[in-house]
Amino acid sequence: MSDAGDAFSIRLLGALAEVPAAHWDALHDGANPFVAHAFLHGLEATGCLRADWGWTPHHLTLWRDDELIAAMPAYLKQNSHGEFVFDHAWAHAYEQHGLDYFPKWLAAVPYSPVTGPRLLAREPAHRRLLLRAMAQLCARQELSSAHVNFHLQDEDAAFAAEADGDWLARVDVQYHWRNEPDAHGRRWGDFDQFLAAFDHKHRKNIRQERAKVARAGVHFRVVEGSDASEADLATMYGFYRSTFDQYGNHAALTLDFLRHLAQTMPRALVMFLAEHQGVAVAGALCLRGADTLYGRYWGARAELPGLHFETCYYQGIEYCLREGLRAFEPGAQGEHKLARGFLPTEVRSRHWIAHPSFRDALRPWCREEAASVRRYAQTLRAHSPFKAVGDDGGLGAAAPDGPSSRA
Repeated sequence: MSDAGDAFSIRLLGALAEVPAAHWDALHDGANPFVAHAFLHGLEATGCLRADWGWTPHHLTLWRDDELIAAMPAYLKQNSHGEFVFDHAWAHAYEQHGLDYFPKWLAAVPYSPVTGPRLLAREPAHRRLLLRAMAQLCARQELSSAHVNFHLQDEDAAFAAEADGDWLARVDVQYHWRNEPDAHGRRWGDFDQFLAAFDHKHRKNIRQERAKVARAGVHFRVVEGSDASEADLATMYGFYRSTFDQYGNHAALTLDFLRHLAQTMPRALVMFLAEHQGVAVAGALCLRGADTLYGRYWGARAELPGLHFETCYYQGIEYCLREGLRAFEPGAQGEHKLARGFLPTEVRSRHWIAHPSFRDALRPWCREEAASVRRYAQTLRAHSPFKAVGDDGGLGAAAPDGPSSRA
């Protein structure tokens, strides 16, 4: 492969261990912990990814001689589990026409519906080369499709630069908390200022929820990876496993993976442990980026009013306010998050379909789906819990470009 006279070689890697961590991490700014070599390699090295669970590492890398200049964390998939971009109808349509949808090729972070860089490269031209290579190799390897899930908005340009309409765009909605400057350049400094931005009804409901947890005698301990004991990690892992067991789902992460995060990414790992009478009764596992907290898993062994909302949402918001983080993404789905200050936010994915007829059929389908999702998001925004602009003149007032009006 060549571009503007430069010659590049493509290498497909069956394990991230084949690339030195420093070389991989030089391709991104380090703001998003999920694309760090330590995180992705840890999933492979500690038994979280297995071929019989549908995940086979198939990382796409671009080299200039022995210099790694671009990469995508990518996997051959035998199913659509752990992706959070649902294409079951597509697979069913393939099956009805006697075609194989699996294996497919997925560029994403396993089990993590978190927006972040997917086209890891310092030069925009190299991002485009990655996409070109992925489509060409997908066809050459007789795969049904290639998918890039939860990519950054600023990566849209790379997809748009490829053949018109070949990379089909899909959108969905998540609920994110933002602490952006208001019209006067001010941000929320503490939880009381955050609550002051709410209308009376929603502010009262949040205070009542938090009061119930406090009256039950629950106290919280914030544990970062550098301070996590073996008992803390085992406790959090137990909560994680209990949630999956409760719903009859498979828990992919291992306790060794949590130990790996605590050792290799100690600043990124953040846990909120709820304790009652000296015993941990619930916990939430998060990862911290440069300016964002990402909520990933939670579990509990006690049923107390308000415990879930306090553990998963309010403790995270307070942490962000203390630490000066600008955003909190508590995970996929959940309209109940809206009433607690998490506003609808568009998330993106792109899809290259090898079969021309299926690609042509899916193009209008994706457009109609996107229009429907955006109408839904607009309806949600009309039910924002924040005060209308002009309700008061303090920091809590919702300004057009302030925290309470961000999507």
